[in-house]
Amino acid sequence: MNARRYAVITPVRDEAKYIQSTIDSMVAQTALPKVWIIVDDGSSDETPQVVKRAACQYHWIRLHQRPDRGYRQVGGGVIEAFYDGLSLIDLDAFDYVCKLDGDLKFGATHFERLIGKFEADERLGSASGKCFDWTGRAWIPLRTNDRFSMGACKFYRTTCFRDIGGFVHTVMWDGIDCHRCRMKGWEARSFHDTELSLYELRPMGSSDKSVLEGRLRWGRGQYFMGTHGLYALAIACYRMFERPFVIGGLCILAGFISAWLCRAERYDDPEFRRCLRQWQLSRLFPFHRITRPHSADSTGEPRKTPSSRSNRKRGSAVTATHRS
Repeated sequence: MNARRYAVITPVRDEAKYIQSTIDSMVAQTALPKVWIIVDDGSSDETPQVVKRAACQYHWIRLHQRPDRGYRQVGGGVIEAFYDGLSLIDLDAFDYVCKLDGDLKFGATHFERLIGKFEADERLGSASGKCFDWTGRAWIPLRTNDRFSMGACKFYRTTCFRDIGGFVHTVMWDGIDCHRCRMKGWEARSFHDTELSLYELRPMGSSDKSVLEGRLRWGRGQYFMGTHGLYALAIACYRMFERPFVIGGLCILAGFISAWLCRAERYDDPEFRRCLRQWQLSRLFPFHRITRPHSADSTGEPRKTPSSRSNRKRGSAVTATHRS
């Protein structure tokens, strides 16, 4: 059971309408976490009371309340709350750590299935299932590259989480982390697996003001991360074909352009931006040559992970990367 030691941290603010569904999903898990810390970031509704009731029933659920900052701060504020929760545990005591949203529902075998993915692939550093939004009539999948784990449920091998330096305290933290995984020789994945499906009870990006504001923020975040202009245009065009149709994609482009015109702050890691743009250009132009990041060894092979070295010492067998 040592391989199943995982901690879950959930930053929440005004989630009384949704958090009970997330609690119900978690307590039904076939592989329970060792601890689940729900960090209340100044809720003005009944969120703390709902969590307290659950904590009284289940010893592994803990509520941690932060002072009210007076407003919802997405991006950096969410990660700030996450790290407040992380500071309450000894990360070395866990094989896996998960950042989980408080407005989700998912199946009973979700975390058991996720752990199985990691046990089958020693290079897997971060993983999730796919997210689905409710349209009022049906659940529709959110289109996401398979080489990214979803921000709604970031499940990490602890060694990988430490290797990439954790999360940045700003918008696009859930994109930067996956690219840093690749730079360090790890894999980030989101799997097309019904047992790993995540159902968003609130439309993605709508937690602060509106969906359109969320798309503008997305565009500004792409600029901050260092996204190539052509790739930002491609993202905007791609997202025009999902809700909110056309205008959502235009808002992403407007956010990116406004940040560019203002010469807004960018993620201060030139090597990261170089690798990011090479990866993006390779997606747009398949024949574009990618230079290996510095984390690769002299033979061009990815850096051997700590887990692979320890597995060889133990003589354990590992399977090839799962491809869904």
